Amino acid sequence: MSGAPAVRVSIESSCEKQVQEVSLDGTETYVPPLSMSQNLSKLAQKIDFGQGSDSEEEGTEGEPRDRDWGTVKFQPSLWPWDSVRNNLRSALTEMCVLYDVLSVVKEKKYMALDPVSQDPSAGKTPQVFQLISKKKSLATAAQLLLKGAEKLSKSVAENQENRRQRDFNSELLRLRSQWKLRKVGDKILGDLSYRSAGSLFPHQGTFEVIKNTDIDLDKKIPEDYCPLDVQIPSDLEGSAYIKVSIQKQAPDIGDLGTVNLFRRQPKTKAGTQPWHVKLEAAQNVLLCKEIFAQLSREAVQIKSQIPHIVVKNQIISQPFPGLQLSISLCHSTGEKKNQRASPERPKPDDHLYVLEHNLHQLMREFHKQQLSSVVMPHPASAPFGHKRLRLAGPLAYDKAEISFLQQREGLLEKIIKQAKHIFLRSRTARTIDSLASRIEDPQIQAHWSNINDVYESSVKVLITSQGYEQICKSIQLQLNIGVEQIRVVHRDGRVITLSHQEQELQDFLLSQMSQHQVHAVQQLAKVMGWHVLSFSNHVGLGPVESIGNASAITVASSNGEYAISVRNGPESGCKVLVQFPRCQSKEQLKSDVVQDNKWNHLRGPYKEVHWSKMEGRNFVYKMELLMAALTPCP
Repeated sequence: MSGAPAVRVSIESSCEKQVQEVSLDGTETYVPPLSMSQNLSKLAQKIDFGQGSDSEEEGTEGEPRDRDWGTVKFQPSLWPWDSVRNNLRSALTEMCVLYDVLSVVKEKKYMALDPVSQDPSAGKTPQVFQLISKKKSLATAAQLLLKGAEKLSKSVAENQENRRQRDFNSELLRLRSQWKLRKVGDKILGDLSYRSAGSLFPHQGTFEVIKNTDIDLDKKIPEDYCPLDVQIPSDLEGSAYIKVSIQKQAPDIGDLGTVNLFRRQPKTKAGTQPWHVKLEAAQNVLLCKEIFAQLSREAVQIKSQIPHIVVKNQIISQPFPGLQLSISLCHSTGEKKNQRASPERPKPDDHLYVLEHNLHQLMREFHKQQLSSVVMPHPASAPFGHKRLRLAGPLAYDKAEISFLQQREGLLEKIIKQAKHIFLRSRTARTIDSLASRIEDPQIQAHWSNINDVYESSVKVLITSQGYEQICKSIQLQLNIGVEQIRVVHRDGRVITLSHQEQELQDFLLSQMSQHQVHAVQQLAKVMGWHVLSFSNHVGLGPVESIGNASAITVASSNGEYAISVRNGPESGCKVLVQFPRCQSKEQLKSDVVQDNKWNHLRGPYKEVHWSKMEGRNFVYKMELLMAALTPCP
């Protein structure tokens, strides 16, 4: 490699400080570093600007340089940067020459550069050789891609198998966190029953956990694939719910509504596993069967005036005459559901949300009672032995406690009581609404309470006249609707108990509306300045009313010249009489006994007012006009 030009390699010293002295105790003393100006001057002295001169100049001018070297090296430097200035000046000269050459080539004023022509046949390659070379390169690339694809497919299959195994374990862990599982031999069994919550239903409710191997590994795995599956008993497949309906055969109310308890919605949330949906549906079927079995057992054991009927999956009871309560167990599998036509959806008005909520609470309390801490009856004395037997003596039940336990209401009795209350409340509401729509004067208003009990509801009934609500506030009733009767509390504290018959409530409200008119006349007389002469809620004279009693009032004007007598009955209606002064009477009666003229100022006989021909929107308004007409001017 002697012919190759030599390559100069510049090696810089490390940036570490030089050690000047090391003391006996190991302390090192460093040389202080140079400043920036000192370092710059040191580096400038190392620059050799004459290194890049041509070889010819070195050969021809070697002797003069050697001859003059002795003289040059002894010449003192004018200033430290003199050599730098000279070298920079020579570099500037070379840059100017380079700039002139580039300007000549670019502007093409003095010289033009043309490309040299070459032989076209020398640089071309035949197309056949190009095609063969491309084909070989493509074949090599294809073989590499095929080998890589095979390796990728094998690795993907192995990863899918490993992932399936991992997914099965993760799904099994998730299943175990939500359901009770146990391992029996080589099988994994689960429990669907409510035994841990206090259930005594004999059905085992066992399901088996299996691994889903129905999918082909060669095909694409669907998105809804689950590596875990469950097998449930055949009698728990499908969907089930308990249907509670209250049917009234009389034409006044008709069917009250239907409640479907524990009915699952067909729509599921996104991300829900199929095994979870299947287990929830199976557990719901088991719960419905357990509840219906308990209701059937109670229906046979309960002794009532009208015995309950249990036929297959239906329990029929009659809480009131003409009212039928039906409790049915509806269980449908997937096959029957597809064959059967879709039933009509019930109207929203027919759904009894209050009854559904109350029945849900009863179902939950049924299991809670089984887990209560109440100790069952046990013997009063026992020999020494187990601790439970020793505690039986001091903790034994007496006769009163045992009789109290025997009187506890069952699940069916509570449902029947709620059905009675729902029916009685619905009948009361319809009775009040029918009276309000049929009778315009006076007006009847009902304010239902939002806070009610499962067996009792309350409604406040106000009877008013339009435009005189502030004056006529005498009739305010509080109806407490129970299971078989209605308690009416008056404003003055009187309590009246009504039965479940609709006619009793209707007659009572009609009599109260009749009394309201007489009370309104009494309040109006106080406002108009008239005097009340007599008042009675129960008049013993006149025709006998078939509904309640008639009420009457007599008022006189401020000067005593006129008097108005009002008699109002629930059936006979309103009758108004006006008594004028005797002097205004056309036919003055002559008597031999009464000869003095002062007796002429007494009021004469009564005259009936054609009340239907009076102008006014209601009874109180007409009475106000009549009093205003008979009131003397001041």
